[in-house]
Amino acid sequence: MSRRVQHAGWIAAVALALTAVQANADVVTITDDQWHAFDVDELSANTGGLEWISLDGSALSFTLSLATSAYVTVLDGGFAGDRFRVFDNGTELGLTSAPGSSYPDSLGLNFDAALADSNWSRAVFLLGAGEHSITGLLTASALDEFGDALNATVGAVKVAPVPLPAALLLFLSGSGLLGLFGKSASEKIGFSQLPLSRLSGRGQGVRASSLLRSR
Repeated sequence: MSRRVQHAGWIAAVALALTAVQANADVVTITDDQWHAFDVDELSANTGGLEWISLDGSALSFTLSLATSAYVTVLDGGFAGDRFRVFDNGTELGLTSAPGSSYPDSLGLNFDAALADSNWSRAVFLLGAGEHSITGLLTASALDEFGDALNATVGAVKVAPVPLPAALLLFLSGSGLLGLFGKSASEKIGFSQLPLSRLSGRGQGVRASSLLRSR
């Protein structure tokens, strides 16, 4: 079996597991352009996993009802060094960017500062009009001074409208009208993932992500 097939099978299994977890998830409906935080903490998650969670340990999803296309930014906070796999309605959107390392320095919940520093992992995804449920999973963790994975972090999601020219291109692409403008126009549409940022920490008997929030 090829690695590509194995990887596709693994992603499908992860998506299926996340779908099952999200059946009892807390839901945050995003209707503004502010940062909306999530936690990851295997010691506090109700499942003991690395999915995005709310403060009570329940799985967390962010829902969007878009009349037009929009950009969704996923960003790490706290300690640089984390990385997320992001899903929309159970389908993988992709990974956030490869992170740097900042331990023991944490940005806490200062997501604007994290966005300004490429050491903090991030990605920007272009979503079309419709209903969306954004979820995620920690795939790489910041390391402590001993080289151990913290497996606890804080991150955030933010939504921004697409500028009119990009929104128009998305519409034309979806409607099949883009071909009228020729090959050169279609070659200019490649919306790629961009980077974002995050936060991490761990302690015995004390929730690591809570400690990071307080910094």
